[in-house]
Amino acid sequence: MSTVDFSTLALPAALLENLHSLGYHQMTPIQAAALPIVLQGQDLIAQAQTGSGKTAAFALGILARLRVQRFRVQSLVLCPTRELADQVANEIRRLGRSIHNIKVLTLCGGVPFGPQLGSLEHGAHIVVGTPGRVLEHLEKGSLNLTELNTLVLDEADRMLDMGFAPALDTLMSFVPADRLTLLFSATYPAQISSMAARYLKNPQRVTIEKTPAATQIQQQFYAINSSAERVEAVSRLLFAHPAESSIVFCNTRRETQAVTDALVERGFSALALHGDFEQREREQTLIRFASKAASILVATDVAARGLDIDALDLVINAELAHDTETHVHRIGRTGRAAASGLAVSLVGPGDDYKVALLADIYPEAQQLLALPAAANAQPASPLMACLLVDGGKKQKLRAGDIVGALTANGAMSKEQIGKISVLENVAYIAVARSVWRVAQQQISAGIKGKSFRSRLLG
Repeated sequence: MSTVDFSTLALPAALLENLHSLGYHQMTPIQAAALPIVLQGQDLIAQAQTGSGKTAAFALGILARLRVQRFRVQSLVLCPTRELADQVANEIRRLGRSIHNIKVLTLCGGVPFGPQLGSLEHGAHIVVGTPGRVLEHLEKGSLNLTELNTLVLDEADRMLDMGFAPALDTLMSFVPADRLTLLFSATYPAQISSMAARYLKNPQRVTIEKTPAATQIQQQFYAINSSAERVEAVSRLLFAHPAESSIVFCNTRRETQAVTDALVERGFSALALHGDFEQREREQTLIRFASKAASILVATDVAARGLDIDALDLVINAELAHDTETHVHRIGRTGRAAASGLAVSLVGPGDDYKVALLADIYPEAQQLLALPAAANAQPASPLMACLLVDGGKKQKLRAGDIVGALTANGAMSKEQIGKISVLENVAYIAVARSVWRVAQQQISAGIKGKSFRSRLLG
C-alpha cells in the first residue's frame, strides 16, 4: 500500500496542525484504510496487529466528531485492560491537545470507585474504560451515555478471551442505537464475527495482514523432545541471544508461573504476568519491565496484549500459540517501528499441525534447528533498578521535580535516570542499578522541600 499523508483527510485544521507538530505526516496502512471510513461515519471492523497505529485510526475519528462546547460524554472506548485504557486515553489527549478544554476520563477496575464518581460529576467528553467498571457506573446511574455518538471496541478479541462478553451485551442496552461503532481486533475468530453482527450496522471491513515492521523480524524454530525440556531450552536461548528486554510467551497461567519460577531459580531477572495477578501486582510488574529493571517478562497472550514497551529485542514462544493469528501478534511485539527483531519458537511433540499452518506463511517453520549448547555462565543483571515512592499526583509530584531532586548537588546525572511514572498516590522511578541507594537518599532528602519514603522493587 502506498503512503498517504494525513493532510489528505477531511480533518479539522487544528488536528492537522497538531499532527504535524507531533511529526505525524504519513499514515500507517491501518490508518489509511480505516480513517476515511470513520470520517464518513460508517461502522467499521478493522483487523490489525498491535503496533500498527490503530489507536490513532479511531482517536482522530473521535476527535473530529467531537463538539467540545457540549460537555457530555460523546465517545466511549472499551479496552480489555487498565493498562491499555491508560495508553489509549493518553494518546487521545496527545492527539487532541490542540482542542481547548477537552476532558478524557478513564474508568477501570482495580482502583477505588469513589474518585471516579467525583470525576464523573464534573463531566467528560470521552470515556475510556474496561467493560466491567463502565457497566458498574451505568447501572448505578453515575455514567450517562444518552449523547454518545461513537463507540469503540478496542482489542475486541481479548475482551472476549477475558470473559467480558456478558458485560458487553448488558452494556449495549445503555448505548444509543443511533451511533457510530468501530471494532478493532488483532484476530478475527468466529466469536468476533458474532459480536459484530449484533453490535454493528452494515460495517465496512479492513484487514491489514502485516505492518512494514513485521518484515524486519527474523524467526527461528527449535525442536525439543518433551515438555520437560522447555525451561532448559528457554534458558539456552536467552544465553544464546542476549537481550535487554525479552518476552517469553506461554499458553496457560500455570505454565507461565512455572517457567518464571524456574528462570528465577537459574538466576535470570524474570517476572510473570498472567490473569491471577491483582491490579497492583500487575501494575508494578509492567512498570518494572518497561523501565528495564527486569530483563524478562513471561506472560500469557491475554496479559501481554496492549503493552506499551519500546525496543523489545527478543520474543520466545515457549509454547506455540493455539492459532496462527496469535503467533503473528506475538512476534509482532519485536521488530516494531522499522527496527529489527528476533522471534524464536520451541516446537515439541504434538505441534505438527501448528507447524504446518505456520509454514504456509513462514517457510522457516519447516527448518527446525538444534538448541544452542548449554552456557556455563551466570545471567547478566539488569542495568536499571526501580524505586517505588510513596507520593504521586495527589501529593503534587511531577516528573521534572523528581529529576531535579535526584540531580541536586551533582549526586546523580540525568543519564542515570530512566523512565519515571507518576500515578495518583505513588511514583515509580527507574535509575541505574549502581546508584539506587544514592537515589533513595536524594528522595529522602526532599523533593521540593518535602521528604518521601521509597523502596526498591524486586
